[in-house]
Amino acid sequence: MTYSWGSDVRKSKFLSLVLRHQPESIGIQLDANGWVDVDELLQAMARIGKPLSFAELEELVESNDKQRFALSGDCSRIRANQGHSVSVDLALEASAPPEELYHGTVPEYLESIMAQGLMKMRRQHVHLSPGVDFAVRVGGRRGKPIVLMVATGRMHRDGHRFFQTQNGVWLVDAVPPQYLTVFPIAA
Repeated sequence: MTYSWGSDVRKSKFLSLVLRHQPESIGIQLDANGWVDVDELLQAMARIGKPLSFAELEELVESNDKQRFALSGDCSRIRANQGHSVSVDLALEASAPPEELYHGTVPEYLESIMAQGLMKMRRQHVHLSPGVDFAVRVGGRRGKPIVLMVATGRMHRDGHRFFQTQNGVWLVDAVPPQYLTVFPIAA
């Protein structure tokens, strides 16, 4: 019988921690683009008492509702799609975003955001979603969600650079407050 150290949600959160923030916590190192060898990752996880088979890892990548992870074409490497606090270059090409994108937050941060804009804080980029539903889910992780509509088309025309990740999330260095509007959502 195989030892199970938690639910898929717990395993996904642990992978996020390792692949986005603390690879050293299990003794691995990400390459310059955020990739790590799958065999190296699986061996390191087994060493710390969190064994994971390749099939389980592949299932976590495929079934993750936020598509947080990507496997290389030959499935030999894995990385987080975005959200890194460690320095990596995702090697994304700048591209024109749609006219509006969305960002989910909570009421306690709204006044500061509307005064200062969206800042990347400890991450490498501000994350924006193409859909309101996704922004509601992101904001809802910490309480009652607030959705901000970002005038990304105007930002782009004003010289801001945007990058789209493999899972459809848009990245930007910051969003100044003049591009933000509170988007009404159903209660």
